[in-house]
Amino acid sequence: MAKRKYKRKKNKTRVRRKAKAMSRRELVKYRELLLKERQKAGGGISHITQNALKKSQRDASGDLSGYSYHMADMASDDYERDFSLGRATEEQKTLYAIDEALKRIDDRTYGNCLQCDKPISRKRLQALPYTELCILCQKSQEE
Repeated sequence: MAKRKYKRKKNKTRVRRKAKAMSRRELVKYRELLLKERQKAGGGISHITQNALKKSQRDASGDLSGYSYHMADMASDDYERDFSLGRATEEQKTLYAIDEALKRIDDRTYGNCLQCDKPISRKRLQALPYTELCILCQKSQEE
C-alpha cells in the first residue's frame, strides 16, 4: 500500500499590516495640499452665500416694479436658492473634513484608514487629501 501525502492548505487569511506613520516631509506636503483645498472651499462658500443669501427674492429676480411676479418665477428662484444652499452645505462638509485631516496630521495618524487602520494609498490621498477611509472601506460603506 502506498502512502499518500496530503498537502495542507495554507490559511489564506489576510495578514494585517501595521500602519506606519508618514514621514515628516510627506506630512508637510499633504498639509500644504490640504490648506490649498481649504482655501478653495472657503472661497466657494463665501461666493455662494453672497449670491444666495444677501439678496432678497425680488432683487434676485431682477424685478424692479412694485408688481408681484409670476409663481413660476418664484419657484425657479426658490430652486436656485435651495441648490446654492445645498452646494454651500457640501462645501462646509468639505471644510470640516479638511480640518479633521489637519488634526490627524498633527496627531501623526494622517494617511491611515479610520475604520481598518490600514494605510490609505498615496494615489487616493493625492486625489482626495481629506479622505478618512481606504478605498475598500469606502466601497463597503457605500454599499
